[in-house]
Amino acid sequence: MKHWRIEQLDWDAFDVSKVDPEIIPIVKAASVVERNSLDYAAYLNNVFIGDPDFAKAADAWAVEEVQHGDALGKWAMLADPTWDYKLAFQRYRQTYKIDKDVDASIRGSRTGELIARCMVETGTSSFYTALADSTDEPVLKAVCKQIAADEFRHFKLFYDHMHRYLGREKLGVIRRAQIALGRVLESEDDELASAFYTTNVPEGTPYDYGRCIADYMARAMPRYRPNHIQRVVSMIFKTIGIKPHSAIQTGTAKLMYRIIQFKSRRYQKQLAG
Repeated sequence: MKHWRIEQLDWDAFDVSKVDPEIIPIVKAASVVERNSLDYAAYLNNVFIGDPDFAKAADAWAVEEVQHGDALGKWAMLADPTWDYKLAFQRYRQTYKIDKDVDASIRGSRTGELIARCMVETGTSSFYTALADSTDEPVLKAVCKQIAADEFRHFKLFYDHMHRYLGREKLGVIRRAQIALGRVLESEDDELASAFYTTNVPEGTPYDYGRCIADYMARAMPRYRPNHIQRVVSMIFKTIGIKPHSAIQTGTAKLMYRIIQFKSRRYQKQLAG
């Protein structure tokens, strides 16, 4: 069941004077990624065939994710009335494909798949929190806060199912860490670059992965603050079975924040060049 609905938001409060032009492209890209979650649900249902409880949870998750895309798309059309969310999503679907016809997780186990899903929800909950904190536009702030809360609940959903499977599959901390790190490193994969391309680059322009991922990351990464990264590391540690709220976590969060700052500067220089 949805915890909120798009029509409940105060869309009349939209204030164009408070819109940061640099945030519009990443909201557009995020909208189509979120909207595409029905394909991910189909993939998960194939991976977890024979587990009706998880299938029901995955289907409910996808419905909420689609609403995230629709809310972000509606806001983006207010911010840029020349943009068409539905057409952009159709273009994205034609460009980026998810292999749904599987009978096992690409992570090697069901536990591994759930660890990867926890990493995705960790990333999205922190991303939307960072967006909410970095914008003064009241409607976008409200939308991002609602989405961030949903994503944190989704993290708990996948985390609880992960522990259910962990009792059977017995993945150790090292293997769980490998899967988690692997999924974190995929945050700069073709999915986001394709989303940026299909929502921001004119049709007919050749796809340039390097340019598109730089365009996206140069706008998204500067929005993160140390408190956002602290929460990310805490959720990662919890997932892989390392005690959170420790000196190791604090040190890891500081290092990760420095890496994000470095990569942000690198992407900005890339665009300038």
